[in-house]
Amino acid sequence: MVTRLVAMFALLAMTLCLTGGTSQAQEPAPAPAVSPAELEKRVADLEAYMNNVARGDAATSKVAGPGPGHNSWMMVCAALVLFMTLPGLALFYGGLVRQKNVLSVMAQCLGLAGVVTILWWAFGYSMAFASGGPFVGSMKFAMFAGVDAIPNGDYAAWVSQNIFAIYQLMFAIITPALIVGAIAERMKYSALMLFLLGWMLVVYFPLAHMVWGVDGFMNGVWNAKAGIKAIDFAGGTVVHMSSGWSALVLCLILGKRKGFGTENLAPHSLVLTMTGTGMLWVGWYGFNAGSAVAADTVSSNAFVSTTIAAAVGGVAWPAVEWLQRGKPTVLGFCSGIVGGLVVITPCAGFVTASSAVIIGILAGVVPYLACTKLKNALGYDDALDTFGIHGIGGTMGALLAGVFADPTINPNLDLNLKAQVAGGSLWLEQLKAMGLTIVLSCLATAVLAYVVKSVVGLRPTIEDEEGGLDLADHGEKGYHLGET
Repeated sequence: MVTRLVAMFALLAMTLCLTGGTSQAQEPAPAPAVSPAELEKRVADLEAYMNNVARGDAATSKVAGPGPGHNSWMMVCAALVLFMTLPGLALFYGGLVRQKNVLSVMAQCLGLAGVVTILWWAFGYSMAFASGGPFVGSMKFAMFAGVDAIPNGDYAAWVSQNIFAIYQLMFAIITPALIVGAIAERMKYSALMLFLLGWMLVVYFPLAHMVWGVDGFMNGVWNAKAGIKAIDFAGGTVVHMSSGWSALVLCLILGKRKGFGTENLAPHSLVLTMTGTGMLWVGWYGFNAGSAVAADTVSSNAFVSTTIAAAVGGVAWPAVEWLQRGKPTVLGFCSGIVGGLVVITPCAGFVTASSAVIIGILAGVVPYLACTKLKNALGYDDALDTFGIHGIGGTMGALLAGVFADPTINPNLDLNLKAQVAGGSLWLEQLKAMGLTIVLSCLATAVLAYVVKSVVGLRPTIEDEEGGLDLADHGEKGYHLGET
């Protein structure tokens, strides 16, 4: 024992000698001095990041990449928008069709998620967001060339361009999927996919560039030379009007479902529809609040207005039902919520909370009348009310954005639109944008529909339609209840 203690003391003595008699760590070398100019640049970068404004001098910026907070928010928002299509819209539409067609609408949503992604990578993103001209972009970003983690200052100073591109991809996926609702239960899978491939090329990609592209013809907020100085925060024209008006034209060309007006075509599962509605509402925060392309004050205002409009729409629609029919339905609650979300979309980042209340009331009443009175009066078979909610709702929302836009909520309105906002003429610019969107969507849809009809045909056989598209197109059933 004594020998062990002596050895320990000897080892300690040797250690003290080697370290200069102290066990404390040596003082670190002093950091190199930072010049006042260098310090000023670093502070300016920090302020720009916190306020989500452009870097003062991108070439000499001390922050080489994206801002982590804004970037992570946009990754979450991209996932939320995909969540709207898969599984939100798939369940919403799946519950509204008859049991024999539940898989067909889900397969259409799944197929579009894959095909549109390929188009987006190949040339779609470049057509929509590369600079090139007022009506369509260039091939600068084809196959995601140069689309990396470095921000593209044309759209966001602090968000990686590859994340911005993927976020916008999710919009490109859900927009054609909305059209599925109008022609559900009576269009062949092959015909629909071929039609929507062409529709993305001639409608969605050019329209997205015109409205959101840095040199777009209708990008009134950011393009000082825009031919139409309109606004669209998250897709009133690009998403809802384009899909809604195209859906109307396509369902008219396709014709009515077999048994329309004589057979019971009621939804097979409002439980699925209600579940899908909840998912759509949650995902819509990525859709609207994410369209600020940052976690900033504009994004927070969009988050608030989206919540209020959805809630008010979800009260207004069933309230009208209650007055007219004596009972508020679950389908009415779901339709009103989605209506509120649709109508607030082009307005979300531009309007106050009080304006969102008015928008929500209109969103519950006007689309309800379109889906009941107008649809019955004209006799068209818009199976799941895509036109009534997205076409009419999106059109109304685009107009209301021009009425209620407030620069105190979004100061970007003062960049190139100060005269229109102050003079009360912004709604006239909105009318022009609405007219161009309707003409492009309807004409392109008609031409594409007849081309596809001549190539592969649009409708299944009567036997296949009666048996259901689940079996006819996919050889599967959604349910095997009672079978052994």
